Amino acid sequence: MFRNIPTITKNLLLINVIAFLATYVLSNQFNLQEWGKLHFFMAPDFYIYQLITYQFLHADFTHIFFNMFALWMFGCVIERVWGPQKFLIYYLVCGIGAGLCQEIVQYVEYSSSGLAQLSLNSVIPVETNSGAIMMSVGNYLNIWGTIGASGAVYGILLAFGMTFPNERIFIFPIPIPIKAKWFILIYAVIEFVSAMNANGSNVAHMAHLGGMLFGLLLILYWRRHPTNFNIGNGKQFFENMKRSFEARRGPQAPKQSRQTDTRQPGFGPTREDDMEYNRRKQERQAEVDVILDKIRKSGYDSLTKEEKQRLFEASHER
Repeated sequence: MFRNIPTITKNLLLINVIAFLATYVLSNQFNLQEWGKLHFFMAPDFYIYQLITYQFLHADFTHIFFNMFALWMFGCVIERVWGPQKFLIYYLVCGIGAGLCQEIVQYVEYSSSGLAQLSLNSVIPVETNSGAIMMSVGNYLNIWGTIGASGAVYGILLAFGMTFPNERIFIFPIPIPIKAKWFILIYAVIEFVSAMNANGSNVAHMAHLGGMLFGLLLILYWRRHPTNFNIGNGKQFFENMKRSFEARRGPQAPKQSRQTDTRQPGFGPTREDDMEYNRRKQERQAEVDVILDKIRKSGYDSLTKEEKQRLFEASHER
C-alpha cells in the first residue's frame, strides 16, 4: 500500500512522522519544537527558515494523525493529477502562506495589546497556570509560536474541491456522501467562524484559512498562465489526456525496418502485421474516447473499476 503512494506525498508523510518521533526522542537533548516552530517575527527567536520547518512539526498524536490522514487521502489524488513538481510547490506555498497569515494575526494582537510601545527588555506580568509571573517582553513574544501542516493540508483540500468539485465524499458526522465543493465550503465556513470566536484558542484557524487563500490565488494564477504549469479543473485534465491520445492515434509511417522485402516467410513483419497493429491501436483509442466522454457527461466517479483501470493503463501507453 505505502509503495503505491506518489513520491512527494510519501516523502512528506515520512518527514512529518520522523520529525514527530524525533521531537520525543531528542526531548532531553534538544527542543526541536522550540527551534523549528514559527515564532512571531518581532520575537528574538524568529528566523526566516521557520516558515518551512514549522510545517513539519506537530503538538501531539491527534494533531499529526488527522493532518497526515488528510494529506494521504487528498494529496495522492492531487499529485497524480498535477505531477510531483507542481504538487510540491503548491504544498510549500500554501504552508508558507498560512504562516504569513498567522504572523499578521499575531501582529494585530501585538499592536492592540500595547506591547508595541515597550522594548523587548521591558518586564511585564504574565498569567500562567501557577499564577502571575514577571517576564520580559522578548521572552513573552518567544512563547508565541505556530506548528503543524494544517495550513498546507487545507490548501490541498481546496485543490481537491476545485479539481473534482462534483466528486462525492463522506464527512463525519454527515451520514450521506456530499460533493467535494460543498465539503470544502463547509470547512472554510467552520474555520472562519472559529477564527472569529477563537478567544485564546490554541488552534491557528487563520493559518488554515491562509493556506486555502494562498492555494486559491496560486490555482487562479496557474489557470490564467497555463504555459507556466498546465493546470485546470478535472475536465481540462482529461481533455488534455484525450488530446495527447489523439496526437498519437492513427496509422504511423512504417519504420525503415518494415520496408524490407517481406515476401519470404520469416523475413520480418508483413503488411498484415502493420494493419493488425493499427487496427488494435484504433480500437484501444476508441475505447478510451468512450471513457473520456463518460467523464465529461457524468464525472470521474461514474466510471467502473474496470474503466478506471483501463484509463490508467492507457495513460502509460506509448
